[in-house]
Amino acid sequence: MASQVSTLSYGSRAKGHKNPAAIALLELMERKKTNLCVSVDVTKKENFLKIIDAAGPSVCMVKTHIDIIEDFDEDVVVCLTELSQKHDFMIFEDRKFADIGNTVVLQYSRGVHRIASWSHITNAHPVPGPGIISGLASVGLPLGRGLLLLAEMSSKGTLANGEYTTQAVAMARDRRDFVIGFIAMQRLGNESSPGSSAADEDFLILTPGVGLDSKGDGMGQQYKTPREVVLENGCDVIIVGRGIYGKGEGAEAGVIAREAERYRNAGWEAYEQRIHATS
Repeated sequence: MASQVSTLSYGSRAKGHKNPAAIALLELMERKKTNLCVSVDVTKKENFLKIIDAAGPSVCMVKTHIDIIEDFDEDVVVCLTELSQKHDFMIFEDRKFADIGNTVVLQYSRGVHRIASWSHITNAHPVPGPGIISGLASVGLPLGRGLLLLAEMSSKGTLANGEYTTQAVAMARDRRDFVIGFIAMQRLGNESSPGSSAADEDFLILTPGVGLDSKGDGMGQQYKTPREVVLENGCDVIIVGRGIYGKGEGAEAGVIAREAERYRNAGWEAYEQRIHATS
């Protein structure tokens, strides 16, 4: 049975959030008619920016692993920010913070990459406990940023399930000002909790491991279709990488643009079927 939240439009859900990053993402998705996030995992600056420019018109978000770019310089961030404005998408640095509060403060705000200065959303493992959220929030909240917790993963044999997932949801409930949702394979946060309301439980669910043409990659990744993820499991954003830009450092721009639009159409169709299923 679909949760109450999953039957609402992205635009209407934006009104129930207080975190500016969550509001901006939901409004962008409604405005641009896309729930697609492209995950860009290439090692060369030129290819990184080429993929983003080609896929940009079809996506609501670009997910980066900025530390794998071998020729990284400050111009990467400048160009990425310009592309986000040009194509109207948000930036999600998939940093997966996993240390104590004081350390993540420095990792988030300082160093070579200075993630908080340009990434609208980032994520963290809940393993260290609530201190990791407090540390990241001390940097991100004044900048209007949002945090996702890794509650589940798409890889075979993952330990992120069961009690781990339950505790991740509990930690998120305690910091609704900064935690806007989860990386997960299904809708989470709908369980009843003392003093909660439907609005309190509206967490954004971003789901990796989405593919139209493959069920796995031989390295533990398991793929589900946009229909399975959005319509059947009630998730909000589909995360697609190699399915859009191919293997290695990426296909030609025209191919990337075509595949991005194919995934955008599939994800949006599943979303429209979901919200109209009970109307």
